[in-house]
Amino acid sequence: MFKQLGLDFAALDDPDARFTQDSMTRLWQLAVDLSGNQAIGLNMARVVRPASFHVVGYALMSSRTLAEGFERLVRYQRIIAESSDLSFRLEPDGYALILTVHGDHLPPTRHSAEASLACALSLCSWLSGRLIQPRRVLIQGPQPADLTPYKVAFHAPLIFGAAHDALVFERADMEAPLPTANEAMATLHDRFAGEYLARFSESRVTHRARQVLCRVLPQGEPKREMVAQSLHMSQRTLQRRLQEEGTSFQTLLDDTRRELAEQYLAQPSMTLLETAYLLGFADPSNFFRAFRRWFAVTPGEYRARMCSGVVVTEPEEASNEPVSDARTPAYIAPTP
Repeated sequence: MFKQLGLDFAALDDPDARFTQDSMTRLWQLAVDLSGNQAIGLNMARVVRPASFHVVGYALMSSRTLAEGFERLVRYQRIIAESSDLSFRLEPDGYALILTVHGDHLPPTRHSAEASLACALSLCSWLSGRLIQPRRVLIQGPQPADLTPYKVAFHAPLIFGAAHDALVFERADMEAPLPTANEAMATLHDRFAGEYLARFSESRVTHRARQVLCRVLPQGEPKREMVAQSLHMSQRTLQRRLQEEGTSFQTLLDDTRRELAEQYLAQPSMTLLETAYLLGFADPSNFFRAFRRWFAVTPGEYRARMCSGVVVTEPEEASNEPVSDARTPAYIAPTP
């Protein structure tokens, strides 16, 4: 299946590897086509163990209660998947674990969310050492013709066509002590998970995306899809992460070009035409227009003022283009 879809099967052994959500959607669809099992995602519950999620799973296992474990799962969820959001909150009738899977070009298949819900419930029983039955299970997808696999997987009232995918648990089940609880190990696993998350995320998606832009700009106008693929996430996830950090792809591209333009013009041996192409502009006239918007002068005037020691600042009047408030260090792009 991986070979047919052009996916790297060996990457499954690499905890740092990531597949886009669209790739997983195609994988689920192919699995359904080959197996004929419309509820194949639920089978994931049979094989999942805390070790399946590496350090996140061990952090869950050492938690005092399932509620504390799920709070850790939400905190470290991006280690497991970049294309989904998870929340856990106490509601009037119990604790709710809510999952949202984001697609890219393709709408996310129901099997991805259903597999996650089934895995979460299986972990509850595995960690607690007893059968945990939710108060109810909410599933976004329409009600299937055969409910048997769902009844076997969840042992709870099922609500299809819901606003979101979720498990609602009894408060007593979530707050009962876990036999695997170990405060010292929980602290250790928190440190490991925090370090892993920091290493994986490289502090900020903005920083990682900027590095990709600097690398690919000499090849031409960069597309959001290509940058997202380089970061092993979907376009929608990339845009959402950038928005969380107060910027957007277009703003980041504009800022990166402006900062690199300053560096290139400070090199007397580099022509204006070379600068335009290194910034990914196919037409030099587009570079000249962008530069005048950035600094209210032409590139030639800017370089002349730099040579004479005159500091050139950005124009005070705001343009129609989005400009990030963040000021980040400039990066030197590799010379092609």
